[in-house]
Amino acid sequence: MTVQLSLDAEINPMVLKFHPVITMTDDQLFEFCQLNKDFRIERKATGEIVIMSPTGSETDQRNFDLIVQLGIWTKQDGTGVGFGSSGGFTLPSGAVRSPDAAWIKKTDWQAIPLEKRKKFAPICPQFVIELRSQSDSLKELKTKMEEYITNGTLLGWLIDRVQRKVYIYRPHAVVEELDNPTTLSGEETLPGFVLDLSEIW
Repeated sequence: MTVQLSLDAEINPMVLKFHPVITMTDDQLFEFCQLNKDFRIERKATGEIVIMSPTGSETDQRNFDLIVQLGIWTKQDGTGVGFGSSGGFTLPSGAVRSPDAAWIKKTDWQAIPLEKRKKFAPICPQFVIELRSQSDSLKELKTKMEEYITNGTLLGWLIDRVQRKVYIYRPHAVVEELDNPTTLSGEETLPGFVLDLSEIW
């Protein structure tokens, strides 16, 4: 019998449960990630370790275009710092997450001791973007977006390239769903920032 997997099939990440047998500290998690750089590794607030394979080349290229646009605005605006998908943040809940793109107010970033910035900085970005590829679980990404908002994110975009939809997350608000938009506005969180989605779709 031959088993054939569809290229469009969602792939759930591997989830490893350690607690209560082992409790991985923040430093141990950082070292664990350094030893396994071929994978994207995150930690849930419950302590479970989430292991994801690297993204496909096409999705990474679209994510690069996204980061370039955010980066250009960030440099011109000057009030914050931007991040790509390789950096991790320790959220107030204890979860460690790595959004595909993020932005933090410069004053908040500089208030973090330099030594803590070198690992998974203890802060939740004010702005995050998650870019869904064909293999990503939409349900998992939506849960992740809710987690960002719960921990302090002011504006979050979940860009679903599979269905050409965008889900906009804001605190204390119903999630806004847009069908095939051409641009997205940074609103009050990133005033003046407009993301051109023509290169992202």
